[in-house]
Amino acid sequence: MVTSYGQFCPVAKAAEVFAERWTPLVLRELLSGCTRFSEIQRGVPLMSPSLLARRLRELEEAGIVERHRRGPRGYEYSLTGAGEELRPVVLALGDWGMRWTDSRLRLADFDPSILIWDMRRRIRHDELPEGRTVIHFTFPDAPRGKHEYWLLIERGDAEVCLTDPGFEVAVHAEGRVRAFADAWLGRRGWTQLIAANEIQLDGDRALVKRFQHWFELSVFAGRARSA
Repeated sequence: MVTSYGQFCPVAKAAEVFAERWTPLVLRELLSGCTRFSEIQRGVPLMSPSLLARRLRELEEAGIVERHRRGPRGYEYSLTGAGEELRPVVLALGDWGMRWTDSRLRLADFDPSILIWDMRRRIRHDELPEGRTVIHFTFPDAPRGKHEYWLLIERGDAEVCLTDPGFEVAVHAEGRVRAFADAWLGRRGWTQLIAANEIQLDGDRALVKRFQHWFELSVFAGRARSA
């Protein structure tokens, strides 16, 4: 936990728990449905495993997270009632960020691994064709080692693959990370970006036509932005 602010004010006491570095992002992952350590870590890839373990332990001590045994060596994490009550706090923080932080965005902030991990959670499975669907994403402007991802969707589940899983690809999607992030956050429409050739789709014509309907937008899409 952070050093005590030495105040009885509830804002101060809440900040001692919530405002520690990385904690809001860890809570974001838990609120998004992640339960395993490896899943949470995929959402905060720059956070070291040891620091993530420490934060989860601190949240457990604060009564916000519960840890449950999963198998002989693993654990699952879930939010307590107190943790679930932080949902509107995290959503409000995201709303504020959508309105006021555009000027703080840097090229390095557009991490394609975070983008694909987020999109994986918002798939409209009922819009997909029956059976297995593989989407191949290519980001020419991404750093080395982050140019390509495969989203493998099957039986109501989805897996992000860093190497070709070896199945037929339904749609190849290519473009700058920023273009996909803009679509995902609702800043610009899929149709607009595709028409401007900022996002290029290739594959079966019927599947390409349906691609933009396969995903719900981010939970923060459509929020008010500052002028």
